[in-house]
Amino acid sequence: MDLNGAIGMAIDFKKTQRELYQPNTSPSIVDVPEMTFFMIDGHGDPNSSGEYKTALEILYGLSYGVKMSKRGSIQPEGYFDYVVPPLEGLWWFVDCIHLDSNDKDKFCWTSMIRQPDFVTENVFGDVKREFSRKKPELELSAVYRGVFSEGQCAQATHVGSYDSERETIEALERFITESGFIIDLSEKRRHHEIYLGDPRKTGAEKLKTIIRLPVLKVK
Repeated sequence: MDLNGAIGMAIDFKKTQRELYQPNTSPSIVDVPEMTFFMIDGHGDPNSSGEYKTALEILYGLSYGVKMSKRGSIQPEGYFDYVVPPLEGLWWFVDCIHLDSNDKDKFCWTSMIRQPDFVTENVFGDVKREFSRKKPELELSAVYRGVFSEGQCAQATHVGSYDSERETIEALERFITESGFIIDLSEKRRHHEIYLGDPRKTGAEKLKTIIRLPVLKVK
């Protein structure tokens, strides 16, 4: 990412890396580079799980803590101002890497928010300590800094409710086969979603979600 000429402006990854955050509703292939995330693993229905709600509170709290560290006494080395990236999620089912059930209580998930490359383990530790001071009631042992290498994927933007994603997933699956790829789900490569809308503020029919599936080219 080229930051030249961006002095005084907050970098927005959604604009500087449009291929990752603004795909069309029609499927495409993308090479996803290695990125740093704050991540929390859990399980259960995200609509009713207290664990999921707490995970989001922690992820957003830490992410905004990094962004606002520019106002602290010690600014992280290499810091630049930026827009906090959207929430993302990796999804699978207990004992199964595929999403092949409507029983959301069986969901396993990794919720995560991307971080700039200057967020090292030391920066992560500093932000955790500050956040813990402000929110001592939250247990932070589950959150971790992870470097995620996703590689080649097929993706498309789904417009509509989360419960209507099946149509977009099926279109992705057809595209993958017709393009000479196979879906490559595993313990390290999951069904991936990026949430571009806030369901608290946006009607379900207008929500935008990037759906991403890892692929391999058929030899």
